Amino acid sequence: MWYLIIGSDVPNSLPARRAARPEHLARLQVLLDEQRLLVAGPMSALDTEDPGEAGFVGSAIIAQFEDFASARSWAEADPYVTAGVYQQVDVLPFKPVLFRSHE
Repeated sequence: MWYLIIGSDVPNSLPARRAARPEHLARLQVLLDEQRLLVAGPMSALDTEDPGEAGFVGSAIIAQFEDFASARSWAEADPYVTAGVYQQVDVLPFKPVLFRSHE
């Protein structure tokens, strides 16, 4: 089943986010390699692709997991959680209905 994972950043978390980013991306790459990742990306603090030092307010990930417990466990082990970037992580069942491939 697909799950939407929303991580909400603590204020002023950009330095911690930058430090934990390589490990965070490596975990996402595993999901992508396993064809279990639909989309992942940060949510900018400003209405621009590069918010600069304003940073981000969180991240959204849509990925496939065996069940809710597996999705929750994966989300809670994210490097952004352990580095203190996220103040909250929400996991919700998600049903892809319409989407455009960017390929």
